[in-house]
Amino acid sequence: MSWFKRKTKGITTSTEEKKDTPKGLWYKSPTGKVVDTEELEKNFYVSPEDDYHVRIGSEEYFNILFDDNEYKELDAKLESKDPLKFVDTKKYPDRLKAAQEKTKLKDAVRTAVGKSKGKDLVIAAMDFSFIGGSMGSVVGEKIARAADYALKKKIPFLIISKSGGARMMEAALSLLQLAKTSAKLAQLAEAKIPYISLCTDPTTGGTTASFAMLGDINMSEPGALIGFAGPRVVRDTTGKELPEGFQTAEFLLEHGFLDCISHRKDLKNKINKYLDLILNQPLRV
Repeated sequence: MSWFKRKTKGITTSTEEKKDTPKGLWYKSPTGKVVDTEELEKNFYVSPEDDYHVRIGSEEYFNILFDDNEYKELDAKLESKDPLKFVDTKKYPDRLKAAQEKTKLKDAVRTAVGKSKGKDLVIAAMDFSFIGGSMGSVVGEKIARAADYALKKKIPFLIISKSGGARMMEAALSLLQLAKTSAKLAQLAEAKIPYISLCTDPTTGGTTASFAMLGDINMSEPGALIGFAGPRVVRDTTGKELPEGFQTAEFLLEHGFLDCISHRKDLKNKINKYLDLILNQPLRV
């Protein structure tokens, strides 16, 4: 005879009394480690057990880098148009509208100015959640305007890249942003205004071919995928097996494409340290 026996058959809890587990209570990293999302947030969105850096967006980076999360957003209302009347599985305006509703963003980059360790800093942070962080006309224009702001105010500039590359729905107009943003960064260099590039996972395509590799200091987070074409495309094109860790931040650092890799919790200190060194100023504690 079973030692356990229900007094009444069936489930007697009413639907109104049932409580579901809140969504997003736990996060499981690619290595299988499970962490409480509240703990994850306190740890700069880095899994404490395996040090896996979870993908985050512009809002989280602004919170990490600006003092007291205080900043002024620049050109917040800029939106993409559809000059080519592009249609794939859906119309480009419909795709834009869906991405805006899902992410609550206007496009794939946000720009802002604020204090970081007490000194002014302009930041352009890309959002991969908006059409894969693809670089269209608005992305190029907002980065160019942020560079102009930095140039006018004599403020250092930081770009946080997280992108799949050029936006195919804008074709050549997207590719023009490579030259446009690179020209603006050249103006900053002429004016001796520091520009730091932070590559995060993933930084690929036209983003890598332009502003992501033009920093006075090129930095990355651990384990980030950085390259022009993806590993599969490179392997199929060359017909050769790729080295282990090909296109990871660690591989690129070893081969001279990056100046340093920084843990996310150290980003604010390390970025400001490099800015002080470039400007020949006393290091801020």
